This record gives sequence, structure tokens and C-alpha cells, in this order.
Amino acid sequence: MTDTATRYLYLARHGEASPDETSLTEHGCRQAVLLGERLRAAPLSAIHHGPLPRAAQTARLIGEQLDGVPLRQSEAAGDYLPYLPRKQELPPDSADSLLGFLARFPADERERGPELAREALAQFTGPAPGRQPRHELVVTHNFLIGWLVRAAHDAPEWRWMGLNHCNAALTVIRYAPGRPSSVLCYNDMRHLPAELRWTGFPPELHI
Repeated sequence: MTDTATRYLYLARHGEASPDETSLTEHGCRQAVLLGERLRAAPLSAIHHGPLPRAAQTARLIGEQLDGVPLRQSEAAGDYLPYLPRKQELPPDSADSLLGFLARFPADERERGPELAREALAQFTGPAPGRQPRHELVVTHNFLIGWLVRAAHDAPEWRWMGLNHCNAALTVIRYAPGRPSSVLCYNDMRHLPAELRWTGFPPELHI
């Protein structure tokens, strides 16, 4: 039987992006630096990030606050629709609204997303091979964080929708051998000052 050890998966949404999403704003850069400073105490072995500039820049700024943690670009950590539900899977009172939201995305994002989502589950989740606990960070986007949190709770596949994550907030999931996966924290912003919190959320969702 192959030995496995506990995996700690750290998930962070990229920092606040410019309107054209080609780079981070000044606020977004500061958010990434502060998240990196918070993660100095974590024994990270790798920082995975999606290919889009806002995720890659966030990962680089986080990495600059750490000591030699390698950056690894991954398509599976990118921005895509992880699952496209059928109408009968959805609550009747919100099905049309949810399907209308999904229909606004380009066909290529809707078609390739589920395959990448399966890759993300295979690459980033579950106990780690070997005997040593593994700590890894994935710098990604709102939809994938929702997908991985949904999977950790064994929730229906469509339920990645409705989970929202702020820029540079932190979520940590533990995958221990022989135990259910556990979300240790979700959307944690305590490393950010008040003026840098809640970006990436519409105003009506600020708490």
C-alpha cells in the first residue's frame, strides 16, 4: 500500500486587477505582498498559479516575500467554468438565473472548463504521496476556489456557484489520510487592512 501524508492546500484569489485585467492595481500589488508576508510561517513547498497575468503577478509578489519557494504555472489553476449543470439539477426558483449567468461566457470557456476542473481535483486535492505533510499554495480565480471548496464538502457539483472569494483572501483545506477533507478557513482577510478588504465583491455583499 502506498504511503500518504496530509496535504494542506492553501487557496488565494489573485489581487485586485486593473479594469482590462492585464495587471494588478496598486491595491492588488499591496494585497499580494501582505498575503506573502502572512504565509512566511507556512512551510510551503510550491506556489502554483494560473496563466493569466493577474494570477501570475500575484504569485510572483507572494513568492518574493518567501524564501525560495518555486513558482509553477498550471492551466488547471486558471480561470474557467468548472461545471455546467443541467436545469433539472438546479433549484427551481433560481435555475433560469443561474443558467443565464453561465450562458454569458464564451463557448470555449464552457467547453474546456470541466476537463480542467477534473485536472485540478487530481493535481491539487487529496492526501499527498509519501510520508511528509505537504503544504502548497494555488493562486487562482474565484470559480476554481468555489469548485475546490464544494468538492471538499462533497456538495453537488453545481454548488461551486454562490461561493465568492475576495482578492488575496486565504482559504485552507486539509486532506488527511483516512479522514474527510476539512476546510480550515475560508475567505480569510485578516492580513489585509480595512481599505484592502472585500475587493472583488459587489458592494451589496460587503460585511
